[in-house]
Amino acid sequence: MTHRLNALDRGDGVPLVALHGFPVDHELMSGCLEPVLSARGGIRRLYPDLPGLGRSPGDGVSSTDDVLARVEEFLDEAIGDAPFLLVGESFGGYLARAIANRRRDRVLGLALICPMGTAVESHDRRVPPLEVRRSDPELVAGLDPAEAADFTEIAVVQSPETWRRFRAEIAPGLSRADQAAVARIRSAYALTSPPESDGPLLAPTLIVTGRQDNVTGYLDQWDLLEHYPHASFAVLDVAGHNLQIERPTLLDALLVDWLDRVDGESRT
Repeated sequence: MTHRLNALDRGDGVPLVALHGFPVDHELMSGCLEPVLSARGGIRRLYPDLPGLGRSPGDGVSSTDDVLARVEEFLDEAIGDAPFLLVGESFGGYLARAIANRRRDRVLGLALICPMGTAVESHDRRVPPLEVRRSDPELVAGLDPAEAADFTEIAVVQSPETWRRFRAEIAPGLSRADQAAVARIRSAYALTSPPESDGPLLAPTLIVTGRQDNVTGYLDQWDLLEHYPHASFAVLDVAGHNLQIERPTLLDALLVDWLDRVDGESRT
């Protein structure tokens, strides 16, 4: 039985699949990637909502293993055996690593933004305390209390622009999440088979982390490097778990470099 995932499908060319974090939806990924990818051209961008999130149904999903299985169903239906690029953010980075391991012969490149690292459960992660590097007390004071709480929970840069993008790209997904499905997935959060269970992945890879990320941190991701010998690894200051809206210019440059490295491999 096929369980269809809601997805935004844009452009033509080499498929790129972007997997968002938990519990948001595809708008986080399209918001940060479209400026780079649409300008570059030649890339078909696929932004699915993970099961139970956004507008994808979560019925029958009780674990991250189930989420991964439905994403793989989506890949089979959407791109078949075509080579593709893979981007994952946070929990989506965990899934992307697993998919890259399983489909390494078809993955042209892997990019990870604030990904979960070697520690899956939050209490096992090595993370810094929340440190607000750019504050705007007047902005925060003017927000609805519930919105302010959601925004400031992990915001390292509290500015009108990061608030605008949080409201447009992150808050809608938080409100759409199927909370029952979220609870079931969280109860079985670790994959049965670790993402790095096989040999090193040789495809060009990018790992971008935030120095002030108090959700997934940056230390556990360093421990992944031996598995990705062609990875660039970046730790960005003045950046937390919403790095994509706090340091967008630098993230864009790193993504362009990653895509250039992927193109370079195809010419060798």
